[in-house]
Amino acid sequence: MSTSISSLPVLRGRDGTVLSAEDIGLVLDLPREQVTFTPDGLGRIRAEGRSVLIELRAKTGATPRVHRIDDVDEAAATAFADGVNAILANRTDSDDVDGAPFAVVRSLAPTWRTRFHRRILRGTLWHLLALVVICVVAGSLGRWDLVLLTVPIGGIAWLGLWPGLYGVIRARRERWLYRHGVMVPATPATMSRGAYIYPDATGTYHGFLHGEAGPTITVAHPPNDPADVLVPASPFTHLVNTYAGAVLVFCCGAMIVLHAVMAVAFLLDG
Repeated sequence: MSTSISSLPVLRGRDGTVLSAEDIGLVLDLPREQVTFTPDGLGRIRAEGRSVLIELRAKTGATPRVHRIDDVDEAAATAFADGVNAILANRTDSDDVDGAPFAVVRSLAPTWRTRFHRRILRGTLWHLLALVVICVVAGSLGRWDLVLLTVPIGGIAWLGLWPGLYGVIRARRERWLYRHGVMVPATPATMSRGAYIYPDATGTYHGFLHGEAGPTITVAHPPNDPADVLVPASPFTHLVNTYAGAVLVFCCGAMIVLHAVMAVAFLLDG
């Protein structure tokens, strides 16, 4: 399917939506999400004037799901629909197929995990910058004793604080999801290596990447945002993140306070 379908036109519609044919099937790019339709889930494509409707396959007696793109070029829409339908007509497998798992939604909005990693990275860099500034100021004042103290004390605190914070905050998020979130099984997808898919309450399938492809795993997401998925750590890892992380945060926080007091004292004395 990929060789023939790749020659089809790209449809550009309202609000920047784009429908294109790629090696993996059809890709519908929306403002805040991307929907990938693999060939096994496609029923037929309907061109209705300047709109194109993507109808998924459905079990006998079930109503097929439909996705659409509006305000496209009418001639291109007709050519696109005719081309895809001609290719699908050569399919020889059973028609009694649920196409929902083959239409995978991937959110383009930052997830909690993405935002969390960005905050950790920014905090790490700002902390490191503060240590560098202290060393530069101390060196310019000739207080090399403060520099010699900053490198080991500040460096150890920097190395330990951020892994500790990462573990504690992630473990806290996991506990919240266990209590208030939705736990669902995610199965390996065929569209790309390391991809998984899972259904939400409406039967829509969402996709995410999680390292190497493997067996079915359990994922969790908030009730009001099924796209914001997190793969909970194992019970042992969760325990380590909680308690070892708390110890690191406490010890490294104390070292940071001690170092700050010493730095102020050294600089005032200088």
